Order: sequence, then structure tokens, then C-alpha cells
Amino acid sequence: MKGTKYGLILVYAAIIIIPIFAIFLTTFKTISEMYENVLGLPEQFSISNYISIFRDQSMGLYFQNSSIVTLISVFLTLFFASLIAFSITRMGGLAGAIIFGLFTLGMMIPAQVNMIPLYQLIFQLKLTNSLIGLIVVNIAATLPVAVFILTGFMKTLPKSLFEAGSIDGAGNWLMYKKIALPLSLPSLSATAIFLFVMHWNDLLYPLLFITKDEYKTLPLALLEFQGEYMTNYPMLFTGVMIASAPLIIAYIFLQKYFIAGMTAGSVKG
Repeated sequence: MKGTKYGLILVYAAIIIIPIFAIFLTTFKTISEMYENVLGLPEQFSISNYISIFRDQSMGLYFQNSSIVTLISVFLTLFFASLIAFSITRMGGLAGAIIFGLFTLGMMIPAQVNMIPLYQLIFQLKLTNSLIGLIVVNIAATLPVAVFILTGFMKTLPKSLFEAGSIDGAGNWLMYKKIALPLSLPSLSATAIFLFVMHWNDLLYPLLFITKDEYKTLPLALLEFQGEYMTNYPMLFTGVMIASAPLIIAYIFLQKYFIAGMTAGSVKG
């Protein structure tokens, strides 16, 4: 039984690793090499694609734009969501349930449904072709799910801690800062990773609001390698590897927080 389990795990790992390894090898090939031998090794392991993508394709600028939009969006979303979640749990009762329900409704509406009215709103605010516009939209789009996750965790925090803080004269802001935030660190970390992946990989909103090259993010810039008659797969895969690197690094260093956040609050002792 144990052998079968490990065998299935190995098969699953191979399904994931083999395509990634093939994509990685393709980044060292030319277009002709790739079409001549898709799965074969490159004639020589040249980093010319990596050099070219930063020198000729402004990949450094696109990487910077994605970093600015993602980091600010994640930070502000976590800040507002943690405040709202803390307020909902402290408020309780019917009012807290109604506010929580309104945010939950925000998770039920697909982003594609809002594209036309959202574009009209951002256009009227003159935030098209702007990183600020992307940040505002990202926060509005992911705030409901962040509130949902953090509220579920904060409801499990012992009420006695807040009662003790209140007796000692601490106000709501101090209890949020000194009690709720430190205890919610695992859930905040897991939510941060989830938001980071969503914002970093987002293509819909940049495609909708950005037309100028100087404001493009990485997912939008990668579309440039897809032509009408031929796609430059070596350059495209090189861009994919560069775009994936921050996600891989973030998960390697934060995986213990991610696992802790996913299991936090699931067991009460």
C-alpha cells in the first residue's frame, strides 16, 4: 500500500517536473533548434536568450512594473483586509454578519462580468495606463477573498485575550496592533502568498487598462512573443522562467508559513 502511494507521488511529480524541465531546456535553444528537436538537448547551453530578453525587450522595466504593482497591492490588501476582519469579529452580531456577507458576495461575481463598467470607471478617473490604476483595481478585486480568509481565522482567536486587553485600557487599535496581528501572522503569511500569486500572474487587468509599453507588466509583455504566424517559443519560455522565479523563491522561503496558515484554526484545543 505504501509502495503504491509513493509510486503515485512519483508519477505526479514527473508530470509536473518533466514539462518544466523541457521549458527550461528550450530557453537555451534558438528557434530553429527548438523546431528541429523539441525535446532534445540544445547544441550548446547559451544564455543569449536571457541576455537578449533584458537588453532588447525591456524585460527589466516590465519586471519592475510587476514588482511595484504586486508588492503594493499585497501590502495594502492585507492591511485593509486585516482591519476589516478584526472589525467584523469585534463587532459580531447581525451587523458583523451583514458586513461579512457583503464581502462574501464580492467573491461570487466573476471579474469578466465587471469588465465594461470597471473600464468606464477607471477611464473616468483617468487611471488607465497607470500603475496606480492597476493597484486600485487589484485591491478591490482581491479584498473580498482576503477578508473571507482572515475573518475565518480571527474568529478562532480567544476572546479572553481581547477582554484582558480591554480591562487593561487598550483600545481597538492597540488590540488590533498588539494582539490580533501577531497572532494572525500564519494566516497573514498564507494570504500574502495567495495574493502574490494572483497579482503577479494577472493578465486580465493589465490587458484591459494598459496600452503603453512603459506601464506593461510581465504577463502582458510575454504576449509580444506570440505572433500571428509563428511564436518565438525560446524567448517566450525564457520570459516565463524569469516571471516564475519570484514565485518559486517566495514559496521556498515562506512554505512553512503557508502550511501553518492553511492549518491554523482548523483544530481547537
